[in-house]
Amino acid sequence: MPLQRRLPKRGFTPLDRVVYSLVNISQLDVFESGSTVDTIALISKGLIKSDRFAVKILGNGDISKSLKVTASKFSQSAKDKIITAGGSIEEIA
Repeated sequence: MPLQRRLPKRGFTPLDRVVYSLVNISQLDVFESGSTVDTIALISKGLIKSDRFAVKILGNGDISKSLKVTASKFSQSAKDKIITAGGSIEEIA
């Protein structure tokens, strides 16, 4: 049997790709000021469907409340907007 038929076909999809559930800053206005926003809180408000994927906070929109946001990743604009609104961020691994 030729070598190209014996080797597994993997294609162009990376095996170590990380998939994120995306949440915009404007969606975080449903939380009360001073509350802690984490994966469980996002699921309870219906912003993400499950905790199967990591959460990434994107900087679309504006935020007017000070929140303590815990997520796997943040965009730079999201970090800036949360901190200028008086909130804090925490990146989890």
